[in-house]
Amino acid sequence: TLRLTPDDEHALAMLAEADGVSKQVATVRAIHEAASRRFRQDKISSLSASAREQYADLLDRLRE
Repeated sequence: TLRLTPDDEHALAMLAEADGVSKQVATVRAIHEAASRRFRQDKISSLSASAREQYADLLDRLRE
């Protein structure tokens, strides 16, 4: 069971209607999209940290 505030219920209904799907499908899509963004951002952050470490000397020289 998903408990929503009236505002959240309205937003979900609008999203479902805009996409031409049920509220169930709209909810599942929203969950998948949020997870995809979060995990993609985590991957980007990890790769960025790795690159900064790998190229630390070069980055320091470029700052000079």
